[in-house]
Amino acid sequence: MPAVGIAVGDSKKEYPGNLTPFVTVTCIVAAMGGLIFGYDLGISGGVTAMPSFLRKFFPSVYRKQQASITNQYCRYDSQTLTMFTSSLYLAALLASLVASIVTRKFGRKLSMLSGGILFCAGAVINGFAKAIWMLILGRILLGFGIGFANQSVPLYLSEMAPYKYRGALNIGFQLSITVGILIANVLNYFFAKIHGGWGWRLSLGGAMVPALIIVVGSLVLPDTPNSLIERGQHDEAREKLKRVRGVDDVDEEFSDLVAASEASMKVEHPWRNLLLRKYRPHVTMAVMIPFFQQLTGINVIMFYAPVLFNTIGFGNDASLMAAVITGIVNVLATIVSIYGVDKWGRRFLFLEGGSQMLICQAVIAACIGAKFGN
Repeated sequence: MPAVGIAVGDSKKEYPGNLTPFVTVTCIVAAMGGLIFGYDLGISGGVTAMPSFLRKFFPSVYRKQQASITNQYCRYDSQTLTMFTSSLYLAALLASLVASIVTRKFGRKLSMLSGGILFCAGAVINGFAKAIWMLILGRILLGFGIGFANQSVPLYLSEMAPYKYRGALNIGFQLSITVGILIANVLNYFFAKIHGGWGWRLSLGGAMVPALIIVVGSLVLPDTPNSLIERGQHDEAREKLKRVRGVDDVDEEFSDLVAASEASMKVEHPWRNLLLRKYRPHVTMAVMIPFFQQLTGINVIMFYAPVLFNTIGFGNDASLMAAVITGIVNVLATIVSIYGVDKWGRRFLFLEGGSQMLICQAVIAACIGAKFGN
Protein backbone atom coordinates (compact mmCIF):
# COMPACT_ATOMS: atom_id res chain seq x y z
CA MET A 1 0.00 0.00 0.00
CA PRO A 2 1.47 3.37 -0.94
CA ALA A 3 2.18 5.81 1.84
CA VAL A 4 0.84 9.33 1.93
CA GLY A 5 3.28 11.96 3.17
CA ILE A 6 2.42 15.09 5.08
CA ALA A 7 4.75 17.68 6.59
CA VAL A 8 4.21 18.41 10.27
CA GLY A 9 6.51 20.83 12.00
CA ASP A 10 10.12 20.22 10.97
CA SER A 11 9.60 16.52 10.19
CA LYS A 12 7.83 14.71 7.43
CA LYS A 13 5.42 12.04 8.59
CA GLU A 14 3.96 9.37 6.42
CA TYR A 15 0.42 8.22 7.08
CA PRO A 16 -1.12 5.07 5.62
CA GLY A 17 -3.54 5.75 2.82
CA ASN A 18 -3.99 5.84 -0.92
CA LEU A 19 -5.92 7.49 -3.71
CA THR A 20 -9.26 5.72 -3.26
CA PRO A 21 -12.04 5.75 -5.86
CA PHE A 22 -14.15 7.61 -3.29
CA VAL A 23 -11.62 10.45 -3.07
CA THR A 24 -11.13 10.53 -6.83
CA VAL A 25 -14.85 10.85 -7.57
CA THR A 26 -15.33 13.34 -4.75
CA CYS A 27 -12.52 15.59 -5.99
CA ILE A 28 -13.73 15.40 -9.60
CA VAL A 29 -17.24 16.47 -8.58
CA ALA A 30 -15.91 19.26 -6.36
CA ALA A 31 -13.56 20.49 -9.08
CA MET A 32 -16.61 21.06 -11.27
CA GLY A 33 -17.00 24.26 -9.25
CA GLY A 34 -14.37 25.69 -11.56
CA LEU A 35 -16.80 25.30 -14.45
CA ILE A 36 -18.86 28.27 -13.32
CA PHE A 37 -15.85 30.58 -13.33
CA GLY A 38 -14.50 29.22 -16.61
CA TYR A 39 -17.87 29.34 -18.32
CA ASP A 40 -18.36 32.97 -17.38
CA LEU A 41 -14.84 33.88 -18.48
CA GLY A 42 -15.49 32.36 -21.89
CA ILE A 43 -19.11 33.34 -22.45
CA SER A 44 -18.97 37.08 -21.73
CA GLY A 45 -16.42 38.03 -24.38
CA GLY A 46 -18.28 36.06 -27.05
CA VAL A 47 -21.62 37.62 -26.14
CA THR A 48 -20.07 41.09 -26.19
CA ALA A 49 -18.91 40.44 -29.75
CA MET A 50 -22.41 39.42 -30.95
CA PRO A 51 -24.03 42.22 -33.00
CA SER A 52 -27.55 41.28 -31.82
CA PHE A 53 -26.53 41.68 -28.17
CA LEU A 54 -24.86 45.03 -28.78
CA ARG A 55 -27.75 46.28 -30.89
CA LYS A 56 -30.23 45.61 -28.07
CA PHE A 57 -28.31 46.80 -25.00
CA PHE A 58 -25.42 48.91 -26.28
CA PRO A 59 -26.55 50.60 -29.50
CA SER A 60 -23.80 53.24 -29.36
CA VAL A 61 -21.16 50.50 -29.36
CA TYR A 62 -22.98 48.73 -32.19
CA ARG A 63 -22.97 51.90 -34.29
CA LYS A 64 -19.24 52.35 -33.70
CA GLN A 65 -18.68 48.74 -34.66
CA GLN A 66 -20.50 49.23 -37.95
CA ALA A 67 -18.86 52.56 -38.73
CA SER A 68 -15.54 52.89 -40.51
CA ILE A 69 -13.13 54.43 -38.01
CA THR A 70 -9.37 54.80 -37.94
CA ASN A 71 -8.60 53.20 -34.59
CA GLN A 72 -10.76 50.15 -34.05
CA TYR A 73 -10.08 50.12 -30.30
CA CYS A 74 -12.65 52.91 -30.05
CA ARG A 75 -15.38 50.45 -31.05
CA TYR A 76 -15.90 49.20 -27.51
CA ASP A 77 -15.39 52.50 -25.70
CA SER A 78 -18.43 52.44 -23.39
CA GLN A 79 -18.59 52.93 -19.63
CA THR A 80 -21.88 51.02 -19.46
CA LEU A 81 -20.36 48.05 -21.27
CA THR A 82 -17.42 48.23 -18.88
CA MET A 83 -19.86 48.16 -15.96
CA PHE A 84 -21.52 45.07 -17.42
CA THR A 85 -18.24 43.18 -17.58
CA SER A 86 -16.47 44.45 -14.46
CA SER A 87 -19.39 44.32 -11.99
CA LEU A 88 -18.88 40.56 -11.73
CA TYR A 89 -15.33 40.91 -10.42
CA LEU A 90 -16.22 43.60 -7.92
CA ALA A 91 -19.00 41.40 -6.57
CA ALA A 92 -16.66 38.39 -6.45
CA LEU A 93 -14.15 40.41 -4.43
CA LEU A 94 -16.77 41.39 -1.86
CA ALA A 95 -18.24 37.89 -1.70
CA SER A 96 -14.86 36.27 -1.11
CA LEU A 97 -14.52 38.22 2.15
CA VAL A 98 -17.83 36.83 3.43
CA ALA A 99 -17.19 33.39 1.94
CA SER A 100 -14.09 32.86 4.08
CA ILE A 101 -16.17 33.25 7.24
CA VAL A 102 -18.93 30.95 5.98
CA THR A 103 -16.39 28.34 4.86
CA ARG A 104 -14.65 28.32 8.23
CA LYS A 105 -17.69 28.37 10.51
CA PHE A 106 -20.23 26.32 8.54
CA GLY A 107 -18.10 24.11 6.33
CA ARG A 108 -16.95 23.94 2.74
CA LYS A 109 -20.15 22.34 1.48
CA LEU A 110 -22.40 25.24 2.48
CA SER A 111 -20.05 27.72 0.86
CA MET A 112 -20.08 25.74 -2.41
CA LEU A 113 -23.87 25.40 -2.24
CA SER A 114 -24.27 29.16 -1.74
CA GLY A 115 -22.00 29.85 -4.70
CA GLY A 116 -23.96 27.50 -6.96
CA ILE A 117 -27.35 28.96 -6.01
CA LEU A 118 -26.21 32.56 -6.47
CA PHE A 119 -24.60 31.77 -9.81
CA CYS A 120 -27.73 29.98 -11.00
CA ALA A 121 -29.90 32.97 -10.05
CA GLY A 122 -27.59 35.32 -11.94
CA ALA A 123 -27.69 33.10 -15.03
CA VAL A 124 -31.50 33.07 -15.05
CA ILE A 125 -31.71 36.86 -14.78
CA ASN A 126 -29.15 37.37 -17.55
CA GLY A 127 -30.84 34.84 -19.81
CA PHE A 128 -34.20 36.67 -19.54
CA ALA A 129 -32.75 40.19 -19.39
CA LYS A 130 -34.85 42.94 -20.92
CA ALA A 131 -32.82 45.93 -19.76
CA ILE A 132 -29.26 46.79 -18.82
CA TRP A 133 -30.05 46.86 -15.09
CA MET A 134 -31.07 43.20 -15.32
CA LEU A 135 -27.78 42.36 -17.00
CA ILE A 136 -25.79 44.12 -14.28
CA LEU A 137 -27.88 42.56 -11.47
CA GLY A 138 -27.31 39.14 -12.99
CA ARG A 139 -23.58 39.81 -13.27
CA ILE A 140 -23.43 40.84 -9.61
CA LEU A 141 -25.11 37.58 -8.56
CA LEU A 142 -22.73 35.65 -10.81
CA GLY A 143 -19.84 37.42 -9.09
CA PHE A 144 -21.18 36.48 -5.64
CA GLY A 145 -21.40 32.86 -6.76
CA ILE A 146 -17.85 32.86 -8.12
CA GLY A 147 -16.56 34.46 -4.92
CA PHE A 148 -18.00 31.63 -2.81
CA ALA A 149 -17.00 28.80 -5.17
CA ASN A 150 -13.46 30.01 -5.85
CA GLN A 151 -12.84 30.35 -2.12
CA SER A 152 -14.20 26.98 -1.01
CA VAL A 153 -13.50 24.53 -3.85
CA PRO A 154 -9.66 24.71 -3.86
CA LEU A 155 -9.66 24.42 -0.07
CA TYR A 156 -11.96 21.42 -0.26
CA LEU A 157 -9.71 19.71 -2.79
CA SER A 158 -6.51 20.31 -0.82
CA GLU A 159 -8.08 18.89 2.35
CA MET A 160 -9.50 15.78 0.69
CA ALA A 161 -6.52 14.90 -1.50
CA PRO A 162 -3.68 12.70 -0.24
CA TYR A 163 -0.39 14.58 -0.02
CA LYS A 164 1.19 12.57 -2.82
CA TYR A 165 -1.55 13.52 -5.29
CA ARG A 166 -2.50 16.92 -3.94
CA GLY A 167 -0.90 18.88 -6.74
CA ALA A 168 -2.65 16.96 -9.49
CA LEU A 169 -6.04 16.99 -7.78
CA ASN A 170 -5.79 20.68 -6.97
CA ILE A 171 -5.12 21.47 -10.63
CA GLY A 172 -8.39 19.66 -11.32
CA PHE A 173 -10.04 22.94 -10.34
CA GLN A 174 -7.97 24.80 -12.93
CA LEU A 175 -8.76 22.12 -15.50
CA SER A 176 -12.47 22.68 -14.87
CA ILE A 177 -11.95 26.40 -15.44
CA THR A 178 -10.25 25.81 -18.77
CA VAL A 179 -12.89 23.27 -19.83
CA GLY A 180 -15.58 25.80 -18.90
CA ILE A 181 -13.87 28.43 -21.06
CA LEU A 182 -13.66 26.03 -23.99
CA ILE A 183 -17.31 24.97 -23.69
CA ALA A 184 -18.39 28.61 -23.54
CA ASN A 185 -16.37 29.50 -26.64
CA VAL A 186 -17.80 26.57 -28.59
CA LEU A 187 -21.36 27.47 -27.57
CA ASN A 188 -20.81 31.12 -28.49
CA TYR A 189 -19.65 30.08 -31.94
CA PHE A 190 -22.80 28.07 -32.63
CA PHE A 191 -25.30 30.27 -30.77
CA ALA A 192 -24.13 33.33 -32.72
CA LYS A 193 -25.44 31.64 -35.88
CA ILE A 194 -29.01 31.33 -34.56
CA HIS A 195 -31.43 33.34 -36.66
CA GLY A 196 -33.51 35.94 -34.83
CA GLY A 197 -30.65 37.35 -32.78
CA TRP A 198 -31.45 35.63 -29.48
CA GLY A 199 -28.47 33.29 -29.36
CA TRP A 200 -26.89 35.49 -26.68
CA ARG A 201 -29.75 34.51 -24.33
CA LEU A 202 -28.77 30.86 -24.64
CA SER A 203 -25.13 31.75 -24.03
CA LEU A 204 -25.84 33.73 -20.87
CA GLY A 205 -28.60 31.44 -19.60
CA GLY A 206 -26.46 28.36 -20.24
CA ALA A 207 -24.50 29.25 -17.11
CA MET A 208 -27.30 27.52 -15.20
CA VAL A 209 -25.88 24.13 -16.20
CA PRO A 210 -22.49 24.39 -14.40
CA ALA A 211 -24.29 26.14 -11.52
CA LEU A 212 -26.67 23.20 -11.10
CA ILE A 213 -23.73 20.78 -11.21
CA ILE A 214 -22.05 22.46 -8.24
CA VAL A 215 -25.39 22.78 -6.39
CA VAL A 216 -26.15 19.07 -6.71
CA GLY A 217 -22.53 18.19 -6.03
CA SER A 218 -22.40 20.22 -2.82
CA LEU A 219 -25.52 18.43 -1.58
CA VAL A 220 -24.10 14.93 -2.09
CA LEU A 221 -20.41 15.52 -1.32
CA PRO A 222 -19.09 14.74 2.17
CA ASP A 223 -17.52 17.49 4.24
CA THR A 224 -13.78 17.30 4.83
CA PRO A 225 -12.32 15.85 8.06
CA ASN A 226 -10.54 19.18 8.66
CA SER A 227 -13.80 21.09 8.51
CA LEU A 228 -15.56 18.65 10.84
CA ILE A 229 -12.73 18.92 13.36
CA GLU A 230 -12.87 22.71 13.23
CA ARG A 231 -16.55 22.51 14.20
CA GLY A 232 -15.95 20.02 17.02
CA GLN A 233 -17.41 16.94 15.29
CA HIS A 234 -14.48 14.67 16.07
CA ASP A 235 -16.20 11.29 15.90
CA GLU A 236 -17.68 11.98 12.49
CA ALA A 237 -14.35 13.42 11.33
CA ARG A 238 -12.53 10.21 12.31
CA GLU A 239 -14.98 8.05 10.34
CA LYS A 240 -14.77 10.38 7.37
CA LEU A 241 -10.96 10.25 7.45
CA LYS A 242 -11.05 6.45 7.40
CA ARG A 243 -13.23 6.50 4.31
CA VAL A 244 -11.14 9.17 2.62
CA ARG A 245 -7.85 7.33 3.19
CA GLY A 246 -9.31 3.87 2.58
CA VAL A 247 -7.74 2.39 5.75
CA ASP A 248 -8.69 2.01 9.42
CA ASP A 249 -5.32 3.08 10.80
CA VAL A 250 -5.81 6.84 10.86
CA ASP A 251 -5.11 7.51 14.55
CA GLU A 252 -1.83 9.32 14.04
CA GLU A 253 -3.06 11.54 11.21
CA PHE A 254 -6.30 12.26 13.07
CA SER A 255 -4.39 13.25 16.21
CA ASP A 256 -2.18 15.61 14.22
CA LEU A 257 -5.21 17.20 12.55
CA VAL A 258 -6.85 17.77 15.93
CA ALA A 259 -3.61 19.16 17.38
CA ALA A 260 -3.20 21.50 14.41
CA SER A 261 -6.79 22.72 14.73
CA GLU A 262 -6.43 23.34 18.46
CA ALA A 263 -3.12 25.13 17.97
CA SER A 264 -4.62 27.41 15.33
CA MET A 265 -7.47 28.37 17.67
CA LYS A 266 -4.99 29.40 20.37
CA VAL A 267 -3.20 31.83 18.08
CA GLU A 268 -3.80 35.41 19.12
CA HIS A 269 -3.72 38.22 16.60
CA PRO A 270 -3.18 35.97 13.54
CA TRP A 271 -3.18 38.85 11.06
CA ARG A 272 -0.62 40.74 13.11
CA ASN A 273 1.53 37.64 13.37
CA LEU A 274 1.69 37.40 9.57
CA LEU A 275 3.69 40.62 9.57
CA LEU A 276 6.40 39.19 11.83
CA ARG A 277 9.85 39.06 10.27
CA LYS A 278 10.04 35.25 10.15
CA TYR A 279 6.83 35.02 8.10
CA ARG A 280 7.57 37.81 5.63
CA PRO A 281 9.13 35.60 2.92
CA HIS A 282 6.12 33.28 3.00
CA VAL A 283 3.61 36.12 2.94
CA THR A 284 5.50 37.86 0.15
CA MET A 285 5.45 34.79 -2.07
CA ALA A 286 1.81 34.01 -1.22
CA VAL A 287 0.77 37.51 -2.27
CA MET A 288 3.08 38.23 -5.18
CA ILE A 289 2.65 34.95 -7.08
CA PRO A 290 -1.12 35.34 -7.67
CA PHE A 291 -0.68 39.12 -8.02
CA PHE A 292 1.74 38.84 -10.91
CA GLN A 293 -0.21 35.94 -12.38
CA GLN A 294 -3.20 38.25 -12.72
CA LEU A 295 -1.01 41.13 -13.86
CA THR A 296 0.06 39.11 -16.91
CA GLY A 297 -3.40 39.94 -18.25
CA ILE A 298 -4.36 36.34 -18.99
CA ASN A 299 -7.88 36.87 -17.65
CA VAL A 300 -8.31 39.81 -20.00
CA ILE A 301 -7.19 37.68 -22.93
CA MET A 302 -9.50 34.78 -22.00
CA PHE A 303 -12.38 37.09 -21.09
CA TYR A 304 -12.20 39.32 -24.17
CA ALA A 305 -10.74 36.83 -26.65
CA PRO A 306 -13.47 37.22 -29.30
CA VAL A 307 -13.47 41.00 -28.84
CA LEU A 308 -9.69 41.15 -29.14
CA PHE A 309 -9.65 39.06 -32.30
CA ASN A 310 -12.51 41.09 -33.73
CA THR A 311 -10.69 44.32 -32.92
CA ILE A 312 -7.55 43.33 -34.82
CA GLY A 313 -9.55 42.58 -37.94
CA PHE A 314 -11.07 39.08 -37.61
CA GLY A 315 -14.67 38.67 -38.74
CA ASN A 316 -17.36 37.73 -36.22
CA ASP A 317 -17.24 33.99 -36.97
CA ALA A 318 -13.45 33.97 -37.27
CA SER A 319 -13.00 35.75 -33.94
CA LEU A 320 -15.26 33.25 -32.17
CA MET A 321 -13.42 30.32 -33.78
CA ALA A 322 -10.07 31.83 -32.78
CA ALA A 323 -11.35 31.94 -29.19
CA VAL A 324 -12.25 28.24 -29.47
CA ILE A 325 -8.71 27.42 -30.61
CA THR A 326 -7.31 29.43 -27.69
CA GLY A 327 -9.53 27.46 -25.32
CA ILE A 328 -8.35 24.13 -26.73
CA VAL A 329 -4.69 25.10 -26.22
CA ASN A 330 -5.54 26.19 -22.67
CA VAL A 331 -7.09 22.82 -21.82
CA LEU A 332 -4.19 20.85 -23.32
CA ALA A 333 -1.64 22.91 -21.38
CA THR A 334 -3.54 22.29 -18.14
CA ILE A 335 -3.56 18.54 -18.77
CA VAL A 336 0.22 18.64 -19.22
CA SER A 337 0.49 20.51 -15.90
CA ILE A 338 -1.62 17.90 -14.13
CA TYR A 339 0.72 15.21 -15.41
CA GLY A 340 3.89 17.07 -14.44
CA VAL A 341 3.13 19.08 -11.31
CA ASP A 342 3.99 16.26 -8.90
CA LYS A 343 6.61 14.78 -11.23
CA TRP A 344 8.58 17.87 -12.26
CA GLY A 345 7.68 20.13 -9.34
CA ARG A 346 6.00 23.51 -8.99
CA ARG A 347 9.19 25.49 -9.53
CA PHE A 348 9.81 23.99 -12.97
CA LEU A 349 6.27 24.85 -14.09
CA PHE A 350 6.70 28.41 -12.80
CA LEU A 351 9.91 28.87 -14.78
CA GLU A 352 8.60 27.22 -17.94
CA GLY A 353 5.24 29.00 -17.85
CA GLY A 354 6.75 32.38 -17.07
CA SER A 355 9.31 32.13 -19.87
CA GLN A 356 6.69 31.03 -22.36
CA MET A 357 4.35 33.89 -21.43
CA LEU A 358 7.18 36.42 -21.68
CA ILE A 359 8.08 35.34 -25.21
CA CYS A 360 4.49 35.05 -26.42
CA GLN A 361 3.37 38.40 -25.03
CA ALA A 362 6.34 40.12 -26.66
CA VAL A 363 5.34 38.56 -29.99
CA ILE A 364 1.67 39.56 -29.50
CA ALA A 365 2.64 43.14 -28.67
CA ALA A 366 4.79 43.32 -31.78
CA CYS A 367 2.02 41.92 -33.98
CA ILE A 368 -0.61 44.33 -32.65
CA GLY A 369 1.82 47.23 -32.96
CA ALA A 370 2.51 46.27 -36.58
CA LYS A 371 -1.21 45.97 -37.29
CA PHE A 372 -2.18 49.41 -35.94
CA GLY A 373 1.08 51.22 -36.47
CA ASN A 374 1.26 52.57 -32.93
